[in-house]
Amino acid sequence: MMDVADNLTHIRQTIEQACKNSHRNPDEITIIGVTKYVTIERTEEAINAGIKNLGENRMEGLLEKHDYIQDRASWHFIGTLQSRKVKDVIGKVDAIHSLDRLSLAKEINKRAARPIDCFIQVNVSGEESKHGLSPEDTLSFIKQLERFKNVRIVGLMTMAPHTDDEDRLRAIFRRLVSLRETIKAEHLAYAPCDNLSMGMSNDYRIAVEEGATHIRIGSDLVGS
Repeated sequence: MMDVADNLTHIRQTIEQACKNSHRNPDEITIIGVTKYVTIERTEEAINAGIKNLGENRMEGLLEKHDYIQDRASWHFIGTLQSRKVKDVIGKVDAIHSLDRLSLAKEINKRAARPIDCFIQVNVSGEESKHGLSPEDTLSFIKQLERFKNVRIVGLMTMAPHTDDEDRLRAIFRRLVSLRETIKAEHLAYAPCDNLSMGMSNDYRIAVEEGATHIRIGSDLVGS
């Protein structure tokens, strides 16, 4: 099994090159180490290597690792979150990457003691297997969130298909960039929407070239 520190070095080099290609600053990119398939020990290795942000997609995994690691990392919930489980994760996560329905926003608002950073999940590819709003419905959805004082829309998130078709991936990421610009143009105080959570182990180089601010790396960083 490869060393996590070596993996992180390689990931950072890839990001640097992608930023060079697209005239960006590598400091704009937040690497979220996705630890859903690995042990607490492997997660600990990631933190020791310099990972400051961790992503979990299941409540159980989040709670188990959070108990051990606590605030040595910022926690991102990146999976589908059931409304009834919001109360269990709300005090433990710094950001939720999968807001896609009003019932969830309502529950987050009710349970949070302060505004929570949320990314709206958008199903840009239109795949039936993926959660998220359609791009066409996203702005009207965000406009309905104004009444929820503890929900702060910091960006958009999408999951691209697992494909080697680079043109298709770029088209999906560009659609999310364009959607973010549309939302930013509304100047909504509760939805600055500055960030783009897009790109995973198989496509993060392309995502960075197209404007990602948050990339979610699991297997390339910690293995699976």
